[in-house]
Amino acid sequence: MKKRLFILTALFAMVLAACTSTLTPKPREYYRITFPEKHYARITEQLPYSFEMPQYCSLEQENSRGAEKYWTNIVFDKMDAKIHLSFKYINNNLDTLIDDSHTLAYKHTIKADAIDKQFYVNDTTHVFAMVYNIKGNVASPIQFFATDSVKCFLRGSLYFNATPNKDSIAPVLDFVSKDITKLIETLQWDNKH
Repeated sequence: MKKRLFILTALFAMVLAACTSTLTPKPREYYRITFPEKHYARITEQLPYSFEMPQYCSLEQENSRGAEKYWTNIVFDKMDAKIHLSFKYINNNLDTLIDDSHTLAYKHTIKADAIDKQFYVNDTTHVFAMVYNIKGNVASPIQFFATDSVKCFLRGSLYFNATPNKDSIAPVLDFVSKDITKLIETLQWDNKH
């Protein structure tokens, strides 16, 4: 009996001694992301524009309330992101369309740390574009518009299906921004529609 009591007391003492160390919480970490290789193909959808899209993406018709005929989404399934593309024909309203795009981009100023603008001009393909890189914890970190300034106007905005956190989405944002640049650089207007 004394032997059992001694063993129990010794075990209890070891348990108490083991519990005296302080625990330090580990810092929060983010998942490691492996990006696919960049391979592009020209889309063949029936749209009044075409561009080269990454092969790891898919194109879907926008079906939300108020969506118009040529509105589409580029879906990045593995990155849980979408680029919403809305197309409009210009009808003596180019200034209004540009102002609306500018206003939508600058609605993020409440949360944005900065908004950088980048211009693209391609006189050969008649593509004139502006990209808004919106820094900070914002819902749409990249927005852009492109036009031929006569007939066609395309607006795009990137959204991640996650709570905005600039640190956690930074690598994915950098990866996707190259695809947006490729979209603008390869954009062509189709005059058949």
